[in-house]
Amino acid sequence: MFGIAFLIIFIAILVYFAFSCIRIVPQAHAFVIERLGAYSATWNVGLHFKLPFIERVARKVNLKEQVVDFPPQPVITKDNVTMQIDSIVFFQITDAKLFAYGVENPIMAIENLTATTLRNIIGEMELDETLTSREIINTKMRTSLDIATDPWGIKVTRVELKNITPPSAIREAMEKQMKAERERRESILKAEGEKKSAVLVAEGRKESMILQAEADKQSTILAAEAEKEKMLREAEGQAEAIRRVQQANADGIRMIREAGADQSVLTIKSLEALAKMADGKSTKLIIPSDLQGIAGLAAAIRSVATQDEGEAK
Repeated sequence: MFGIAFLIIFIAILVYFAFSCIRIVPQAHAFVIERLGAYSATWNVGLHFKLPFIERVARKVNLKEQVVDFPPQPVITKDNVTMQIDSIVFFQITDAKLFAYGVENPIMAIENLTATTLRNIIGEMELDETLTSREIINTKMRTSLDIATDPWGIKVTRVELKNITPPSAIREAMEKQMKAERERRESILKAEGEKKSAVLVAEGRKESMILQAEADKQSTILAAEAEKEKMLREAEGQAEAIRRVQQANADGIRMIREAGADQSVLTIKSLEALAKMADGKSTKLIIPSDLQGIAGLAAAIRSVATQDEGEAK
């Protein structure tokens, strides 16, 4: 009975040691392995076996990109203005061995190195340049930190200045300046708006005057056209009346001729027309020059009268 229990315990110990010697390295991680206290190997992603009591996992290293937000650091500009600047550093471990044995506390080392580098860069710039040159400062810091952390197996991928806080007096002056600038822009925008409004009103008035002038012009043209049409129609009416009168006279003469009227009748008709002309409003009267014709006309009248009396008897 005692032997069976001892065997079970022994098997359990063997199983425990067997499982303890199995290591699985997850994605984006690396294990630094030491053998008898000395660096032996770096295990990457996958299944690994270690020797019991001889090898051990000295450090588990995260190979993902990491970010560290450092507290504000006091820096002095070239023109002796003290500011508070807090920065953010993005870094990635590229060599697990160098990271494990290169520096005791990598994060603290990066923080101190960041503060020193930031002071050196800002110390060569004036306040105005500092406030307007964030991208330049970020680039310089990233380059300097990347070179300094390379022996530690660390690559600095990006550096960002989170906040730049100047002294309160300078902040108040800047706020006043910004307020004055906003008011100036507001005045400019207001003036531009009034100018555009005035231009639009003037354009509207101009367009209205043009339209009114065009309307007056069209009205005048239409009135002239109407007057012209009226005069043409009156002239055509008068011409038509004259033509019809002439046509009536011509038809009367033609009918008389067709009826066989002799020269005496024609002469009488001519005298009747002459009498009508004399009764008119005309101030001039044209008398035929042939007086013998008139005498003959009188004889013809007597002859016609005598013939009418004989018929009456």
